[in-house]
Amino acid sequence: MCSLVSVSLRWGNVRNFAWSRLASNHRSTQGPHLHVAKFPSTRQSSSRSAPPPPRQRSELLLYSGTLLLVGGGFFLTYKSNEPFRHTCLAAVRCSRIARAVVLGAVDYKWTFAKNYGDEGKRMQAYSDCHTRSAHRVLKALLANGGIFIKLGQHMSSLVVLPKEWTSAMRPLQDQCYPTPYEDLEGLFLADIGKPIEELFDEFNPTPLGVASLAQVHSARDKETGKRVAVKLQHPHLAEFCDVDMKTVDVSLRSIKRWFPDFEFTWLGEEMRENLPKEMDFVNEAANAARTMEDFKDVRTSLYIPQVLSASKRVLVMEFIDGGRVDDLKYLAEHNIDRNTVALEVQRIFCRMVHLNGWFHADPHLGNLFVRPAQKLSKSPYNFEIVLLDHGLYFDIDRALRINYSSLWLSLIAPASPKTNADRRKYAQLVGNIGDDLYPVFETAITGRAGLEGTWDTDESSSGTKRPSSLVDLMPQNEQEREAIRNAVVQREGLLLSVFDLLRRVPRRVLMLLKLNDLVRGLDFSLATTHSGIRIFLITAQFCNLAVYEDFKRHLIDDMRKRGSVSWSGLWNYFGQWWSFQKSYRRIRAVEFALDTEAWLIKTRAWMYGLFTMGFRGAHLAAAGLAI
Repeated sequence: MCSLVSVSLRWGNVRNFAWSRLASNHRSTQGPHLHVAKFPSTRQSSSRSAPPPPRQRSELLLYSGTLLLVGGGFFLTYKSNEPFRHTCLAAVRCSRIARAVVLGAVDYKWTFAKNYGDEGKRMQAYSDCHTRSAHRVLKALLANGGIFIKLGQHMSSLVVLPKEWTSAMRPLQDQCYPTPYEDLEGLFLADIGKPIEELFDEFNPTPLGVASLAQVHSARDKETGKRVAVKLQHPHLAEFCDVDMKTVDVSLRSIKRWFPDFEFTWLGEEMRENLPKEMDFVNEAANAARTMEDFKDVRTSLYIPQVLSASKRVLVMEFIDGGRVDDLKYLAEHNIDRNTVALEVQRIFCRMVHLNGWFHADPHLGNLFVRPAQKLSKSPYNFEIVLLDHGLYFDIDRALRINYSSLWLSLIAPASPKTNADRRKYAQLVGNIGDDLYPVFETAITGRAGLEGTWDTDESSSGTKRPSSLVDLMPQNEQEREAIRNAVVQREGLLLSVFDLLRRVPRRVLMLLKLNDLVRGLDFSLATTHSGIRIFLITAQFCNLAVYEDFKRHLIDDMRKRGSVSWSGLWNYFGQWWSFQKSYRRIRAVEFALDTEAWLIKTRAWMYGLFTMGFRGAHLAAAGLAI
């Protein structure tokens, strides 16, 4: 081998010498104007193309083989060993979340520690910090996918978080990617034991909707020939659920250890408790059946789609042809009054919370449909409210239900020393909230800036007169809405109070806050013509009834224990009945006045549309549509 290399090098030297002599002869004979092509140095080219020395080549083969062996072993272990694969995925996902949260916490500490000479600059800096931190977390959630999307969706609905956070997380309601049809076929076969084509004459492979846990397809049942909706869980969720939950737990515990003020461990606890329920479609079918039973003897516009079959990951139900409850165009086309729709949604959820003690815990506008009333419908109106996605429900024990109703009644009662004391007493009983966090808690419940006696500062010092109760509230203007949106942005202390509130409040109460926000948001989206306090009056009626029914139940139980009827018991019953009737009729009178005012506003809009665009314009204007 060495002799061959030496011969090659010698031949290269001879060849170089020959070419150099030839070039010099040409230059001497042809004169200065002859251009001779310059050939590259053979010594250089040979040095580049020559193979490496044996030792280097052996090391290269050794390193390449080792790398190939290790990589192949890692790949085979990753594919065949589930615990190892889960550990790798957890490390990657945890690092994404940890990076986003740690950077955000440091950003908050740095931003709040700086001094700003101008108030406007300070508020802008705080808002920018919220935005940066929220988008860091959003990027990590999107990269992880799965239940992390569900986590972001829940954050987007927390009314006490800064608006920058809720706005950043809101796109997660729509940014869910569908599972390919081929994977769904395997899931269907594994869960049902039959292929899709054996059960359905038609099956649309394009989903009607995609959520974080499942997607829905339309199909036609082979036995009945009826159109049905088929809800299929994303196949990968079952495998990655445990590893994702561990990732969330580790990430949130790390945040709590390094940044105690920024504690979100309650999010992990909530997801660990609720996610298995949402991933079990048999549980969803049972929830739907119980809700139908709760409203069986009630004349209501609520409609629950009939479940035809349910397995853990496949749910087949009645297909509903309707529109979203906030679709003004759909309401106008079917001559459905938007004011009545908003009030009916409030009545449905108030009955669930204050009377039944069993309520839908994932309320958003995508789960509420409206359609014209069907034949034999129980609805007292010309429409039905269709409630979808029954995967997550919460029950409320009697004590919490009555205390929560009493809290609402105290907020509706005129302010007085006793009323203000009652508000704080029931806030403590309901949400474990002391005087320090009461103002934030009241704003989270009512969505308003605060009533008389809520804040420590006197109204005279602020130059504004706060309303005595929710009934005295003026219609919410943009200035008040902006003040609420910016409240958390203005100072660090209030931000930490929000985190403290989220940590203290029971999970069921947080879901109640989410429910309140849904109804207020729907009232705003529908551009209703009634006053903003109209939905509060519906709450007051159900709270009043709940407290009265609870008193009756206690009185009857007491009489049964004694085995006799006492005059004092009858007198107490009569007093409570009279108090209930007075409150009921007083609220009904206010409701009638507000409904009359709303009707007059709609009538004026109808007249304006009539004069500008005729009867079509009148109809659109009364429906809240621009003409």
